[in-house]
Amino acid sequence: MLTSKQRAYLRGMANGLDTILIIGKGEITDNVIMQADTALTARELIKGRVLENSAYSSREGAELLAERCQADVVQVIGSKFVLYRPNPDEPVITLPKAGKK
Repeated sequence: MLTSKQRAYLRGMANGLDTILIIGKGEITDNVIMQADTALTARELIKGRVLENSAYSSREGAELLAERCQADVVQVIGSKFVLYRPNPDEPVITLPKAGKK
């Protein structure tokens, strides 16, 4: 689970990213899940988009993909979303430390 500070840090990093994952009018297939999983392993942070003719809203699509790929939804704005999952073997992104409660 990400803290708000970590989420803000990742949102800033995602600003410059290109959209690499698109959910169209079909279901979220195993192929789309595999593509997201592979991209998350390589990049840790990916940006996706849900097309208008999709059966899913952008929030539904992002949450479904995050659940299937064991990732966190960082942000959903309009039709775009950002997912994050740290690479367990070779982490690329160093998150700010979580504050004490």
